Amino acid sequence: MTCELRMGRIRALMCGLCVAWVFAMGPAGVRANDENRITVDGSTTVGPIAKAFAEYAMSKNPGLNVVVSESGSGNGAKSLINGACDVADMSRFMKPTEFSAAVEKGVMPVAHVVAMDGLAVIVHPANPVSDLTLEQIHDIYVGKIVNWKEVGGPDANIVKISRDTNSGTYETFETIVMAKDKMTGDVEYVGSNGAVRQRVMGTQTAIGYVGLGFVSEVKALRVNGVEPDDETVASGRYPITRPLFMFTNGYPKLGSHLHAFVTLYLTEKGQEIVESIGFVPVTNY
Repeated sequence: MTCELRMGRIRALMCGLCVAWVFAMGPAGVRANDENRITVDGSTTVGPIAKAFAEYAMSKNPGLNVVVSESGSGNGAKSLINGACDVADMSRFMKPTEFSAAVEKGVMPVAHVVAMDGLAVIVHPANPVSDLTLEQIHDIYVGKIVNWKEVGGPDANIVKISRDTNSGTYETFETIVMAKDKMTGDVEYVGSNGAVRQRVMGTQTAIGYVGLGFVSEVKALRVNGVEPDDETVASGRYPITRPLFMFTNGYPKLGSHLHAFVTLYLTEKGQEIVESIGFVPVTNY
């Protein structure tokens, strides 16, 4: 049996277990310590959505306290598995190993797709390069292309910025762009989308990648000739597209604050919030 087939069967099994738990246990499967407090942890990409949802939820429900932390997708998964949060923000789907660890602790993760996102490849606004192929981006990060003049830019060495390896954004880039090939040793790793943007803003020879909601004050490149925007992400034409998730332990109790929070993206107000931040509402997908 091939590795790909084995992994496919594992994913199918874990998803099946997740669905079975939801229907078998329903709201009783949810661990909640305080119905008036929601603790959120995880992705720095999903973080702005969670914070905006939290602000709206608390404005509508005096006495509700929503606390949002941004420690990365991997740490969000760990927090949910360990019962340290009610919602795990993740810019990637849970890995089979994470599902297995959750099941062992009696946690059954349920995914809520709150938005769609395009991973924008960004450069300094002064950089004349406006279009790269997936292959060129790959070759930059593996060290085959080291100077901007090789792709139509100035005669200057390329400064490569990446998200940290615990990030769901990194894993999306690693899968779609890098095809699991290793980045060169001179790549700079930073801890958030905002840090990538800040580094590129201050370095005319830098390249980085961020979620679609983090492209202000930098230049987002066309990839394979396609601009990263709402329409190309929603249609799937932009080649680095992904869903953004909130995971809960079981399906939240209907009528609870937690249920309203993680399903806000389905409402008109939730869609407005998602779009205002710079991401793509799932209704447009």
